[in-house]
Amino acid sequence: MTGIKRMGAALLLAMSMLAPASAEVKELTIVVPNPSAINVYPLHVAVGEGYFAEEGLSVKVEAVNGSASVLQLLASGQGDIGQPGPAPLLAARARGEDVVFIYNHFSRSVFGLVVPEDSPAKTPADLKGVTIGVGTADGAEVGFTRGIMNDLGLKDGVDYEFLAIGDGGTAVAAFLNKEVGAYAAAVADAAIISSRGIPLREITPEPYLDYFGNGWAVTRKFLDENKETVEGFGRALVRGTKFGLDPANRDATLKHVAAGNPQESEDPVFAAALLTAIQGRTLPVDSKDPFGYMPPAAWVKWQESLVASGGLEKPLDNIEEAYTNQFVETWNAAK
Repeated sequence: MTGIKRMGAALLLAMSMLAPASAEVKELTIVVPNPSAINVYPLHVAVGEGYFAEEGLSVKVEAVNGSASVLQLLASGQGDIGQPGPAPLLAARARGEDVVFIYNHFSRSVFGLVVPEDSPAKTPADLKGVTIGVGTADGAEVGFTRGIMNDLGLKDGVDYEFLAIGDGGTAVAAFLNKEVGAYAAAVADAAIISSRGIPLREITPEPYLDYFGNGWAVTRKFLDENKETVEGFGRALVRGTKFGLDPANRDATLKHVAAGNPQESEDPVFAAALLTAIQGRTLPVDSKDPFGYMPPAAWVKWQESLVASGGLEKPLDNIEEAYTNQFVETWNAAK
């Protein structure tokens, strides 16, 4: 090898050592567990208002069937950022899948215990002797509500009972026919009932709102290789959240979610009711917490609940590896 060739080879080697292993991903595939655009209103606001574009990001939203499918696509590399629930994510980590929650979207529980607005019940303790409607007999809302009632010393089948009444129109009929006096509902179910002319009032105790719902997650590999992209993604989401929560922007927000899923917004009364319900669930339980923040104690609650119910065989060796708050300050510093 001549001297010039040796110098050229050395220069190329030095450049390769200085260059990053791979460029950050700028065209993102976002995977959500259902087709609702209202559920993820900050995402569609950030698209419509151009916040992602300002971060140099292009997003494509893919809807799949549930958190398990979201996690599968993240693990296979077919999705970059997804929105699983905390329970499926902890179960995936127990199987050895290194997936990390980065952003707490549903800061409050996506389930709630509701009663008609004119009901005399003020707290769950007032539901003694009442039939509580649920979507299905084995749905997650049953365990959620049973936990509330157990803590009050009220036993299923003795002090109250569950009745599977479905959702949508069948749930409305059950209220109208006085078959149930309360309903354990996901936010979408409550919005449907309210939009059909039965205003509802939530009586979920504050501590149970800590069981936060789906949030944004990535694989550890993606996180390590795309920190600037994650920063930009979160900044855009926080801006989208703040925009969407501003009453002055309500019409624009409804327009953005309709662009994300036109069919969902065909009934404007329902769309408006669902947006209100979803927005309430994206507010931090503690008003001092910034958007996207995950209280460590809430993760401990989730893990304890899953171990007690058999969802996890045992606690994870290090639950702190399941989530990170490292970007929260940067995201919320955006104007």
